[in-house]
Amino acid sequence: MKHVRTGAERLAADPALAAGHRLGLITNPTGVLPDLTPTPDALTAAGVPLTALFGPEHGIRGTAQAGFGEGDTTDPGTGLPVFDTHAIDGAALDEVVARSGVDTLVFDIADVGARFYTYVWTMYDLMASAARLGLRFVVLDRPNPLGGTVTEGPPLDPEFASFVGRFPLPLRHGRTAGELALLFGFDLDLHVVRMEGWRREMTFADTGLPWVMPSVNMPTPDTALVYPGTGLFEGTTFSEGRGTTRPFELVGAPYVDERFAPALNALGLAGVRFRETWFTPMFHKHAGAPARGVQSHVHDPVAFRPVLTGLSMLHVARELYAGEFAWRGPELQLDQLWGSGALTRCLDAGEDPRALCPEPAHPEGRLLYS
Repeated sequence: MKHVRTGAERLAADPALAAGHRLGLITNPTGVLPDLTPTPDALTAAGVPLTALFGPEHGIRGTAQAGFGEGDTTDPGTGLPVFDTHAIDGAALDEVVARSGVDTLVFDIADVGARFYTYVWTMYDLMASAARLGLRFVVLDRPNPLGGTVTEGPPLDPEFASFVGRFPLPLRHGRTAGELALLFGFDLDLHVVRMEGWRREMTFADTGLPWVMPSVNMPTPDTALVYPGTGLFEGTTFSEGRGTTRPFELVGAPYVDERFAPALNALGLAGVRFRETWFTPMFHKHAGAPARGVQSHVHDPVAFRPVLTGLSMLHVARELYAGEFAWRGPELQLDQLWGSGALTRCLDAGEDPRALCPEPAHPEGRLLYS
């Protein structure tokens, strides 16, 4: 089967695509060639002058849970120093990048197409650092697993900017990392090594590329499909399935009863059906406690609207279980995920949050692919 040629594969074949003398690669386990050779190994073998590696949230090996990095270390495959960038920005990040001695930063991490997934914000912060330090920045582009024909949800309100959203993107943004880098508009020497063969309407299966877990709770392309909607449950006392083998596809709580699945299916949401199920998270919310809930089964990825579906699920959960359903921690957590305070206000008022979700639109502005 023919496969999409990623930016990393193209650079390994032609090192001149990323000119520079001391390159620092920002990567994690998704940084692989189609034959699963890690990008750092492939680029080193090709003669690309890598001198340092940088790890995002979850770390360069992908072992850390959400909200953590792996710390500074040494990469066993290449012997290169690894600098942990998670949870630092501004002057502190500038110090790390300057200490590495690189003259060019190269980004090769697979995104999942949702604004609150943090890898593009690692890219954003390091682009800002590169602009301040006068470094080149190169993006090795990869497919958006949700495709690139649709955006969903309102843009981020800048007042709610955080590490789960630094720029006013829709929640489902419909762009590749290279397109986002161009959209961010930093004043720096930016280059995107484009993919060959990727089209906006492609599902991930269409790319012919292997799925490598972008993080410990993103095990399959099915997870990525539902994540822009069910990821909002992270801000509630419902389990979003962390601590199970189907995170974000499973949603529920110990206090859920037999009404949840029928109420969701009665909505007739496009492209998805809900199966009643029970699960016991091994860690995170409700760890060790049997929970009742649903598994989302997407049968038509083109028609499926993950953000609208997530809002609908939140509304039903709030209506059926008002006595137990609550925000996890401060309401601001859900506000940051949604990108404004509108969602919590709507749910607290008992209103239908689906009104907050505009009709799907097409991405616009500085697109690299048709």
